[in-house]
Amino acid sequence: EVQLVESGGGLVQAGGSLRLSCAASGFTFDDYTIAWFRQAPGKEREGVSCIRHNDSLTHYTDSVKGRFTISLDNAKNTVYLQMNSLKPEDTAVYYCAAGWDFPKLKTFFYDYWGQGSQVTVSS
Repeated sequence: EVQLVESGGGLVQAGGSLRLSCAASGFTFDDYTIAWFRQAPGKEREGVSCIRHNDSLTHYTDSVKGRFTISLDNAKNTVYLQMNSLKPEDTAVYYCAAGWDFPKLKTFFYDYWGQGSQVTVSS
């Protein structure tokens, strides 16, 4: 069974940091693009960042550039999202997803999804 499991969310004050993890089981990340999306209450799910497995090329949406870093640990079949200088507007449920079309950050291009991890940034 293909599964993506996120962890590492929580409550943090503005300016703080969190690291999210996305562990895959039932498949490996070979040839996939792995992305992080987020969805705030009442808003559409938006792409945050993605990484291409075969060369670790990365892409970020403008609002997180310079603050978030996506990385991949092949040995652990895990993708990370290091989030620094967090802002209240980063509050959302964060999802990881696996798909094919780097660097597209639209949900349409992703086949497998995790269950989500809540990130709350207080002001």
